[in-house]
Amino acid sequence: MRQLSVASLMTGEVITASPETPFKDLALLMEEHGISAVPVVEGDYAVGVVSEADLLAKEEFRGGSTARPPLLSSRAEKRRWRRAHGGTARELMTTPVRTIRMDASANTAARELAKAGARRLFVVDVEGALVGVLSRRDLLKVFVKDDETLRAEIQDEVFGSSTWLNPATVNIGVHDGVVTLRGLLERRSDVDLAVYFVRALPGVVDLENNLEYEWDDTLRPRRTEMFG
Repeated sequence: MRQLSVASLMTGEVITASPETPFKDLALLMEEHGISAVPVVEGDYAVGVVSEADLLAKEEFRGGSTARPPLLSSRAEKRRWRRAHGGTARELMTTPVRTIRMDASANTAARELAKAGARRLFVVDVEGALVGVLSRRDLLKVFVKDDETLRAEIQDEVFGSSTWLNPATVNIGVHDGVVTLRGLLERRSDVDLAVYFVRALPGVVDLENNLEYEWDDTLRPRRTEMFG
């Protein structure tokens, strides 16, 4: 079954900054390119990332007020106060950078984003060099294909290329990404496999399974039937 890779969905052109990029230039990069974070690179490698939240600390603490947060303030507030005094990317950036390999699967990337509560992952090659960025929006691209395209992919990739599923006995309907399967297959295990592979296909929103089978090959024979 075809799996979408991070490389097939990522944005390959990444706007970057150096560790010495000034605060104002970082703000201009985000404004001009409509992005919410800039990776900080040395050579080909990302060493940190500056986000809008990192820059907003300057406003939160009124341009770098010298009044320290109260002793019992949270660690996050103290970190924001320190960043309010930063003037370059090196002083503002967050480390380490959240990265993912370009050959990782799209569902692995989605899982990583969900676990971290992050908006993006920076994509690296096998050597760890920065090659792209993958956002939540990039991952949602798999769901914008039209229904007929998705139906054709299911027909070809699940049923058409199979030696154990008979496409002539299955009707495939797709509406707003929701797939409906109707028809008759020989074995119950065939139905289970068809459902599994259709659900795994990129772009499937949900599945309504109305497939039937001629015999249940998942039932184990009783001992008396096995030995007579």
